[in-house]
Amino acid sequence: MLQTFNNLKEIYYLIVVIIGVPVNLLAIVILIRRKCGLSTCTTRYLVAMATADLLVIITEVILWRVSYYYFPPSFLDITYVCRVNTFLRRAATDCSVWFTVTFSFDRFVAICCLRLNRKYCTGKTAAMVLATTGTLLCLKNIPLYFTQEPAEVINNVPWGCSTKASCLTDPVWVGFDWFDTVFTPFVPFALILLLNALTVRHILVASRVRKRLRGQSKGDNQSDPEMESRRKSMVLLITISGSFIFLWLVYVINFFHNRITGSNILEYHDGLYIFRQVGYMLLNLNCCTNTFIYGVTQSMFREQVKKALKYPVTSVSRLMNK
Repeated sequence: MLQTFNNLKEIYYLIVVIIGVPVNLLAIVILIRRKCGLSTCTTRYLVAMATADLLVIITEVILWRVSYYYFPPSFLDITYVCRVNTFLRRAATDCSVWFTVTFSFDRFVAICCLRLNRKYCTGKTAAMVLATTGTLLCLKNIPLYFTQEPAEVINNVPWGCSTKASCLTDPVWVGFDWFDTVFTPFVPFALILLLNALTVRHILVASRVRKRLRGQSKGDNQSDPEMESRRKSMVLLITISGSFIFLWLVYVINFFHNRITGSNILEYHDGLYIFRQVGYMLLNLNCCTNTFIYGVTQSMFREQVKKALKYPVTSVSRLMNK
């Protein structure tokens, strides 16, 4: 059973690469062109999220997992390169998670805080928030570079990465590990749930008030562009946030199980090992879903995707006609 699961896991990560890289590149190109009817600040947050997801696929899936399964030892396995990739993949994962939080907060302000909306929900503010968040997350993950040591030394060349034994007992490193785990994903979990709850509550209350003011409670079915716009924002926000929470849930459950029972990774039996690996698989799948969410929830984005997919065919047709 375990061998079958590992074989399926190898194929799974290859599929994630085949799907995840092009769909995130497609999303970035379409969003940058700004023909989806989204505001500048929203566009920048979505582009940042797609870029972070793409970096996770490159560093976590391609350079670590796929290279391990499908390629023989290479320069990627030299300890110094392995250390750098450890830092990059953790930083990219943090950015992917926290950019979702910043997007949720931006939508919360846009919908619930009308006075702050004009000052905060701008392209300039979005760029500053994303740049500051990304920089702080990179600085936060620098210590991870120093937690790794060579797994073996061959001809005076250090190969592989393994966590230093001192990191498992030293109070400073143990504290950093707890901080790192709480920081991602537990704090984002709480913030996203809170912001979404407040946003949905505000929209529902505002909708009832506007219906009374517009006479819709008496059977008048006039359309309300303002509430329709808020509804679309709410659908996009909840779908992205809900997908994030669902796909991180197995990882969170596994973490709590390990801490409560004191399970050691080396002592896992097949069932727990599979459960743990499924958690990591779902985390990587999270980096492929946002583009499909945009397509489902945003009609103008769907139109741009159709045009992009048709472009190679139309270009070839034009060349043949000439």
